[in-house]
Amino acid sequence: MTSTTTPSSTAPSNPDMSLPAFPRLSKIYRMQYEEVQSAWVLLYPEGMVKLNQSAAEILRRCNGERTVADIVADLELAFNTTALAPQVNDMLQEGMRRGWIT
Repeated sequence: MTSTTTPSSTAPSNPDMSLPAFPRLSKIYRMQYEEVQSAWVLLYPEGMVKLNQSAAEILRRCNGERTVADIVADLELAFNTTALAPQVNDMLQEGMRRGWIT
């Protein structure tokens, strides 16, 4: 993940939060592809977060309808790989810490 502006004012401070059953983006964030930056970004009222490709692929699947296991399975199928669960969990934990995931 690459932050253009750090959303620290919206980030919860509890590092021991468990992931929601059906992760979704917080309503204060809007995810969109920025042609100028050739990257996915999270837009929020005070700024923007530029995402790296893997963070974007994970967050794009956080629609509130998929479980974490569903997200992992979809990514493993899409990228023809296995054992992505630890990386996905780490990314989602970081997303929760920053307030991106609810």
